[in-house]
Amino acid sequence: MYPAWDGLHHAAITGEAGFNKVFGQPLFDYLGKHFDLAPIFDAGMTAIHGHETTAMLEAYDFSAIHVLADIGGGNGSLIGAVLQRYPKLKGLLFELGHVVGRARKSLKAYGVDDRCSIIEGNFFESVPSGADTYLLRHIIHDWTDEQSVQILNNCRKVIPNNGRLLIIEAVIPTGNERCLAMDFDMVMLTFPGGIERTEEEYRFLLEHAGFQLSSITPTASVISVVEGKPI
Repeated sequence: MYPAWDGLHHAAITGEAGFNKVFGQPLFDYLGKHFDLAPIFDAGMTAIHGHETTAMLEAYDFSAIHVLADIGGGNGSLIGAVLQRYPKLKGLLFELGHVVGRARKSLKAYGVDDRCSIIEGNFFESVPSGADTYLLRHIIHDWTDEQSVQILNNCRKVIPNNGRLLIIEAVIPTGNERCLAMDFDMVMLTFPGGIERTEEEYRFLLEHAGFQLSSITPTASVISVVEGKPI
């Protein structure tokens, strides 16, 4: 983590990820090649963002959903918690091949492995069909607008017309008051080369991928549930 911050100046000047400058490759490529670090990264993400799951479940109602697809769902801690809360809900976790092994163990620990299928793949290439709701938590903020629209376009190809898209991210408020989301924005710039966004910036992404922004539900944590409906 600390050496990557040496790339902050490069990131600020060029808009490219500082991590790439320091390590010579993108963050997620690096994790895919260093199998000893990937579980530590998973644990770190759970430690940083785990409390957001409870806040999300308290703020947003998942009861009308039949099948929830967690796209880029990591080690399965989020969808595991959602399926525990909603016993009739079925799940689908979509992740890269080097991650799904850890997800299987997690879903079993949550006791929901019988209600959640796991599919390997890359969301830049395609997204699996079979769900009525597609969820992406801390995925879109990792990527540029062009890359984000590509991911969302792949979701639009498979989501039913009466389905919904849930983007779980921090939403930067207007103005320049102090905000934790702005700190996250610096991290995104330096590490994966992404960006935290305002409501209007999310509206822009959704419209360019065939969705309309239908609601933003704040939570007790820094994240909100940005909901999109197919146009």
